[in-house]
Amino acid sequence: MEKETRLSSASDSERPEEILTYDKDVEPESAAEVRLSRPSSAAVAGPPAVPEPPINPSDSIPDGGLEAWLQVVGSWVILVGTWGMVNSYGVFQTYYETELLSTSSSSSISWIGSIQAALLTLVGVLSGPLFDQGYFRQLLLAGNFLIVFGLFMTSLCTTYWQVLLAQGVTMGLGMGLTFLPSAAILAQYFRRRRALALGISSTGSPVAGIVVPILFSRLQPTVGFGWATRVIAFVLLALSAVPVACMHTRVPAAGKSRSLFDVTALGDGPFLLTIGSLFFLFLVLYVAFFYLQLFTESMGLAGRDFSPYLVTFLNLGSVPGRVVPNAIADRAGNLNVLLGCALASALLLLGWLGIDSLGGLVAFALLYGLFSGGIVSVTPSVIMSLTPDLGRVGARLGMCFLMTGTSVLVGTPIAGAILGSRADAGPQWRGTIGYAAGGLLVGSLGCLAARVAFFRKKGGLRA
Repeated sequence: MEKETRLSSASDSERPEEILTYDKDVEPESAAEVRLSRPSSAAVAGPPAVPEPPINPSDSIPDGGLEAWLQVVGSWVILVGTWGMVNSYGVFQTYYETELLSTSSSSSISWIGSIQAALLTLVGVLSGPLFDQGYFRQLLLAGNFLIVFGLFMTSLCTTYWQVLLAQGVTMGLGMGLTFLPSAAILAQYFRRRRALALGISSTGSPVAGIVVPILFSRLQPTVGFGWATRVIAFVLLALSAVPVACMHTRVPAAGKSRSLFDVTALGDGPFLLTIGSLFFLFLVLYVAFFYLQLFTESMGLAGRDFSPYLVTFLNLGSVPGRVVPNAIADRAGNLNVLLGCALASALLLLGWLGIDSLGGLVAFALLYGLFSGGIVSVTPSVIMSLTPDLGRVGARLGMCFLMTGTSVLVGTPIAGAILGSRADAGPQWRGTIGYAAGGLLVGSLGCLAARVAFFRKKGGLRA
């Protein structure tokens, strides 16, 4: 015969009573040997165990600290060797047209810089998914090697096809392997201040655009083209040690291989409109960077001793253009800032049509550098803000850079074809400048359409 004893605690109202039983016929040696048994789960049903939710890496983004800011420093150095060299190509364009490759047309020479800039963005289609899969270090090492190697090989070139392969293709491939990962990694360390971090890192581009043209124009008359180029290559080689030492990913690599394209983006209206507008913006964005120095000399507004400084002024204006718009974007919205910078750049190019003095050109260069720099620097944060999770950032940035790379590839050669061989003729310059202004106006309208689509999808003024 069994005797049942019911024990209850202060929480009896919150859980079922526990039934303790013992066998009366068996004499326990001590109270500790009393056999206790619980009723089966069928008899008393407790609440089911709730599994812990998976940890989302984005929930623990540090948004600052020494380690996070070291990534910004490394990204800044990478921007020196990527967009910084692209922004400096104007000084090479002028030298090639007047000295080394004087028998080649303006359009043919601009293909060198266009291929370099196009590969910088087009290779992102591959480097983006590779970054998502955890190959950041390999991309960093291979890309830096190709940039430095390509510039050293450029210093030995004497013919058009050699310069095209060394400066256009080799350096462009290296830039493409490093640029997108250097931007995407900041999304792992910053969220609230992400646009500001991207803006600070992107100032490496205009700083290089200021230093490289001055360095080249001062060294080339004294030591020649070869050693002037090699000095720049040695500087890039020394700087490349910084990202190699400082940069590493924080979020584990994706567990499975991702496709080169994020198919979910095909149903994302604001994203598609944004990359469509970026196609037209980048189609003509670098016309001024490639041709402003040549315009100054051909129109007799300045001699060769001062004209390289016009490229410097473009990049000088771009320094605050990389930081201020991104700081505003963290509060006003990335897409809103992109729209404002695009429209301001288009209006400035229309103003270029009426400039006939050196002072006007300097003012134009500073202001255009400011707003065009905002377009370049805020673009990655725009794409990140339109991406639903960190695991797709690389793929979507790659899709964006596929569009912009294609446009950069053909944009400046089209401007060179419009200009033709009569660079001293006003009508040809008006056609080239008008082409650039028209492209930016179309891109601005695309940004406005993307902004309206985003408002209809999510609402709110901040986008």
